[in-house]
Amino acid sequence: MTGVSFIDNAPWAGAAPRLSVLIPFYRESPNRLLAALDGSDADVEIVVLDDGSGDAKLSDAVAGAVRSMTTPARFLVLEANEGRAAGRNRLAAEARGRHLLFLDSDMLPDAPGFLLRWQRLVGLENPAVAFGGFSLDQAPRTRANAVHRAMALRSDCLPAATRRLAPEKHVFNLQPADPPRHPCGRAVRRRLRGWGWEDVEWAMRVSRRHPIVHIDNPATHLGLTPARTMADKFEQSAANFARVVRAHHDIVSQYPSYRAARMLKRVPLRGLWRPWLKATALFEAAPDGMRAFALRLYRAALYAEAV
Repeated sequence: MTGVSFIDNAPWAGAAPRLSVLIPFYRESPNRLLAALDGSDADVEIVVLDDGSGDAKLSDAVAGAVRSMTTPARFLVLEANEGRAAGRNRLAAEARGRHLLFLDSDMLPDAPGFLLRWQRLVGLENPAVAFGGFSLDQAPRTRANAVHRAMALRSDCLPAATRRLAPEKHVFNLQPADPPRHPCGRAVRRRLRGWGWEDVEWAMRVSRRHPIVHIDNPATHLGLTPARTMADKFEQSAANFARVVRAHHDIVSQYPSYRAARMLKRVPLRGLWRPWLKATALFEAAPDGMRAFALRLYRAALYAEAV
C-alpha cells in the first residue's frame, strides 16, 4: 500500500461533522477552492488528498492553507499516485460525516451558501446520491478551450429540472472502486479502464436501487481542455462505451449519443470520413460551433463500432 502522511488543522480534533467535503488533486493546487469553502456556517469538515503529486512546494502550500482554515480540515499526502477511484476511497475512509460531498480541485462554488444548501438537503432528505450541477460561470474564456466550452454548455451545464429527466446520466466525477459508507450504492467494477463513462456507469447501477436527486447548487468547472485533448479522451472512452452498452443497454439506448452512433453505423466507409471530422474539430480557424458539432459527430462515429 502506498505510504501516506497527514496534517490536521487545529479545529479537526474536536469536530463531529454531518457532512464531509472530499477533494482529491494531482499536481494542481486546491487552495482557491479551499479558500472559497472556508468559514461556512455549515457543520462540515474538509479532507484533501494529494494523490502522489511528488511536488514538495505544492504540498507545503496546501499544508499552509489547511492549517490556516477555520473549518476542520485534514490533508493527506500519498507517496505515489493511486488513481482517481482509489484516491476517492482513501478520502471516504478518512471522512467522519455521514454524507460525502466530492469536489474536484478545479471547481469553485457559484454562490454563497453552497455548503449550507448541501447540509439542508442531507438533513431533510437523506439522499443516497445527489448532484448539484456545474457551470462555466467563472471559467476563463480562451481560444484553446472554446470547443470544450461550447460542448459543455450544450450538454453538461443543465438545470436540475433537465437533469432529472435522465438522472443517472448527469452524475460526474465520481468513481469509487469500493463502496463508501454513504451515499454509495454498489461499487464501480474494475471492468472500465482508462477515461470515460466510469461515473455514469456507477450511477446507472445505483439508480436501479436508489433514486438520484438533482438540485440547483452548481459549482464552476474551471478545467476546460483543448479540442485535441477532448478528441484523445473520446478515443479512450470508446471501449468503455461498448462495455456500458452491453451492461446497461436498456438505459444507454435512450441517450442521444447512442442514437447518433446507431445512425452513423449505417454510413459506409467510416474509416475514410471519420478522420475528417477530427480534423475539422481541431481546425482552429473554423467557427466554434462547427468545431463542436464535428467533435460530437467524431465521438458518435467512434461509438458506432460498439452499437
